[in-house]
Amino acid sequence: MDYTKIAKEVLDIEAKELLRASKSLENIEKIVELIYNTKGKLIITGVGKSGLVGSKMAATFASTGTSSFFLHPTEAMHGDLGMIGKDDTLLAISYSGESEELIKMIPHIKRLGVPLIGLAKHKDTSLGRYSDLFLPINVTKEACPLNAAPTSSTTLTMALGDALAVALMKRREFKKEDFASFHPGGSLGKRLFVKIEDIMRKEDLPKVSTKSLLKDAIVVMSEGRMGALFIEEDEKLVAILTDGDLRRSLMREDFSIEDEVLVYASKNPKTINDSSILASDALKMMEKNKIQHLAVVDKNKKLIGVVHMHDLIEMGIK
Repeated sequence: MDYTKIAKEVLDIEAKELLRASKSLENIEKIVELIYNTKGKLIITGVGKSGLVGSKMAATFASTGTSSFFLHPTEAMHGDLGMIGKDDTLLAISYSGESEELIKMIPHIKRLGVPLIGLAKHKDTSLGRYSDLFLPINVTKEACPLNAAPTSSTTLTMALGDALAVALMKRREFKKEDFASFHPGGSLGKRLFVKIEDIMRKEDLPKVSTKSLLKDAIVVMSEGRMGALFIEEDEKLVAILTDGDLRRSLMREDFSIEDEVLVYASKNPKTINDSSILASDALKMMEKNKIQHLAVVDKNKKLIGVVHMHDLIEMGIK
């Protein structure tokens, strides 16, 4: 059996249904404006596969600036109708337009005066007739070989949900900073909110003076467990000795462990004097200069912290 061929056929069928739907988007502008002007929340409801799609849609809306949650019709009929307020809007999904649990709930929603957006295969269904605004999710063919299991129809419904969410993002002028504020633990949130001061190492930094001997400096560097040593003169950072510097020094014919540490250190190291800059900007600087450590200094060039490449990676900074 050619599974690759089967997979391609499924994708082709669903892609054609999406393309067909894109040419007849009824009421999209009115629906976007209704949701945009909703003072309360956008509540999404549905049963079975439609409910699963609706749950995903609610999560997408909520993370892109439209306050939203999913409400199961059965739970609504057993007390959760109280979660719906007069300032809310309801978006109901039922491909058949006749889902029993959903249709039983809708008269109570209409009694509250809540606007109803219906998604079903035809306007001439119970859900379609109840709806204030209607969006068809009719497909000519499910990708299922029996033309029975919801496949193309659920893909179309989910895609229409994405289309509405994106349209609302643009209507709200929703920016990446807004998205990050809803996802502070995600990679984008970290790029936009985590600062150097949040991640830099401040305590027990391995430091020595310029007059320290290399043999003593190595002990301090080892105890610091940072792979680097920071060398100061008059409380100002003047050089850094890294593991790499030390390995390269061992190849020198004139190498002596009795020399002063400054002989083998990197002078005028890369530093930054603003701990409030974003960690993502620090990462770019470190990658550009091919360094593993970035020293953070104050206005007097005194070492106040160190950013290590490994810490940035572990934090998921990209």
